[in-house]
Amino acid sequence: MKCSSRKPDIEGYSNILSLVLAGAPLHEVLTALVLLIEAQNSGTKASVLLLSNDGKRLLKGAAPNLPKAYNDAIDGVEIGPAVGSCGTAAYLRERVIVDDIEHHHYWAHYKDLALGFGLKACWSEPIFDSLGEVLGTFAMYYDEVKSPRAEDLVLIEQAARLASLAIERNKSTHLQKLTHMIFNHLPMALLITNGSGSMLFSNRMFNGIIEGEELNPQTKLHLVEQDTSRVFEPHKFFAASPSVTLQSLLDNLSHNLAWDGELCCEREDGRFIYLALSVTPYRDVFGLQNCFAWIMMDVSDSKKANHLIQYQANNDALTGLSNRKHLLEKIKKYIHGKQEDNQTLPAFSLLQIDLDNFKQINDTLGHDNGDALLIAVADRLSQACPSKALLARLNGDEFALLLPNKLNAEELSELAQSINQLISERFVIDQQVLYTTVSIGIARYPADSNSVSALLNCASQAMYSAKEKGRNGFQFFDQQMQLKAERTAYIHTHIKAGLENNEFELYYQPIVNIRTATIHRAEVLLRWHHEGEFISPDEFIPVAEQTGFIVQLGEWVRKEAFKTIDLFSQNQLSVDLSVNVSTMEFWSPELQARFLASFDDTVRELGLDYFPYHMLTLEITESLMMQQHTNIANLLQTLRKRGIKVSVDDFGTGYSSLSYLVNFPVDQIKIDKAFVQKLTDGHRHIAIVEAIASLSRSLDLTVTAEGVETKEQLAIISGNQIDMVQGYYFYRPMPKREFLNLLFEQAGYGLL
Repeated sequence: MKCSSRKPDIEGYSNILSLVLAGAPLHEVLTALVLLIEAQNSGTKASVLLLSNDGKRLLKGAAPNLPKAYNDAIDGVEIGPAVGSCGTAAYLRERVIVDDIEHHHYWAHYKDLALGFGLKACWSEPIFDSLGEVLGTFAMYYDEVKSPRAEDLVLIEQAARLASLAIERNKSTHLQKLTHMIFNHLPMALLITNGSGSMLFSNRMFNGIIEGEELNPQTKLHLVEQDTSRVFEPHKFFAASPSVTLQSLLDNLSHNLAWDGELCCEREDGRFIYLALSVTPYRDVFGLQNCFAWIMMDVSDSKKANHLIQYQANNDALTGLSNRKHLLEKIKKYIHGKQEDNQTLPAFSLLQIDLDNFKQINDTLGHDNGDALLIAVADRLSQACPSKALLARLNGDEFALLLPNKLNAEELSELAQSINQLISERFVIDQQVLYTTVSIGIARYPADSNSVSALLNCASQAMYSAKEKGRNGFQFFDQQMQLKAERTAYIHTHIKAGLENNEFELYYQPIVNIRTATIHRAEVLLRWHHEGEFISPDEFIPVAEQTGFIVQLGEWVRKEAFKTIDLFSQNQLSVDLSVNVSTMEFWSPELQARFLASFDDTVRELGLDYFPYHMLTLEITESLMMQQHTNIANLLQTLRKRGIKVSVDDFGTGYSSLSYLVNFPVDQIKIDKAFVQKLTDGHRHIAIVEAIASLSRSLDLTVTAEGVETKEQLAIISGNQIDMVQGYYFYRPMPKREFLNLLFEQAGYGLL
């Protein structure tokens, strides 16, 4: 059930009732009502029009914030089927909602008047008396095209009922009739008692609150006859309320003072409900004794909605744990409270916990199973939490554990080890056995940082350090991590300017055909020289991928490679280039479309009429091939139709890689150097290379072995009929001029 977020203005309604009971002039009551509605709904300009005695015209009632000239112009307008919103509502005896005055046929003859005063929308509710006759209209104007929400319709209906009460009171001279009207039209429970608690009057809605009767909103309310034998005892009726709040009510009653607030009561059906309550004291008609008018509204649903909103604001929807916002609030509250108590900086520890290889599990088994695993992990982490600790899910597969007391390194290490052990035990998700581990970063306040946000970064840096050291472990934050983070920030800051200032350069590492002893292809490698420093790709490529700048870098690399290929083509050099492509360039359909378009854009930008795409190889990562996204496969297939070849880089480092080669559009594979460099360590490593080479030949794929550095490695590679080799045994990466001289020398040309 969707609950309105607008809290009822119980005090405002009480003031209106007080004016009615005091016999205030009708214009004063209606003006107060209009101002109350305007205060409750920002941007509203409200109006009450009264139906003339002959039932044919609408007269000014109250509209303090509408232009006087507009009020004068519509005063006395005759009602009809197309007379604006109010004239039509009074004529049709039904609510009229016009969200766009300029284009609505009800306003065809009046829109120039309204638009001239900046009025663009008008909703009107007919006001009925207790016999169902039209008394006038209540309207809400807006200076913009606007449609009402459900809560707006409730508000305008309530306003019309209160206006009805005021208008009928004005027409009535008898107190009993006045009281009957009040009780019949108030959209809330009302009770009148004397000073000793005797119940002088109550309406059916009040009885419904006491008895738990479900009231139909369309049911006509009726007056309960005077019965002074019934006694209302607030100290018993509201006994379930907080004692301080209840005592405040009782103290005000004893001093004959008004009171507003929220209290809790237990109904006769045993259900506890919350009531918004306003108590107004007044003297009886004879002026002999004090009486009290009690206005009550059941706000239990809104309280529940508020509790739900509060829960959703502070808790993770998937696991039910605290969320990042709540964690930060708790930390700040803890720090503030401790400082007030001890006047010293409090100490606490923070553990950041991240699942290892969760993306692989999520992609392989599906997001539903991934969510189920996160819930199971959250349950286990809850089991490991010490008392008074707060466990939160930060986002994705990241959790945090706040330990609001000073634990030493030994205790924190024991806790982290127990968490590692607990999470590493098997999970059963959808009848599948899964294993996962966590990496934990530990930071301490204020030893590592006295800034809460910086402390989270410290824990995060320590967690990533644990991942780098093999996962399924923990690390304490230290200053070396801070230096590394600062280095990352430095690279992040300068990488874009580096591209703009031509600080990047392409190097080329030849790929040799060992049967012909010639350079067949070369891998393009990106290098960065910044302010006299050589920054390694191992440093700047991960930062570029994290920030998304890798897309621009990739486009720049391909553009430079295109220039080199064009130069090869002009000089009849039959050497291909391999260009690495980051997985991030395929992250979304929009990036995939940009990647595909970049080829034509580059050719056009270089002013080439023809480009030899067959001299280009794209090297993708094994993880991209394993995603098996149809749109990625289609994209690569489109490029292959142009003659571009697709190669899988660092092959053999993923999971179950061989099974993906059959259907994915691949032409070549490169055996990862980690396998090549272990070839002399034993027959198992040789067997892996043999298997890869044999399967590749069966699938008509060419194979390149990378990382060949010794004669022994080369002999084993050659013995497995692998012709293409890349590595320091032959050539290191070299600048463009040096590489071109090498190719010209191989082709029998002169040097550059």
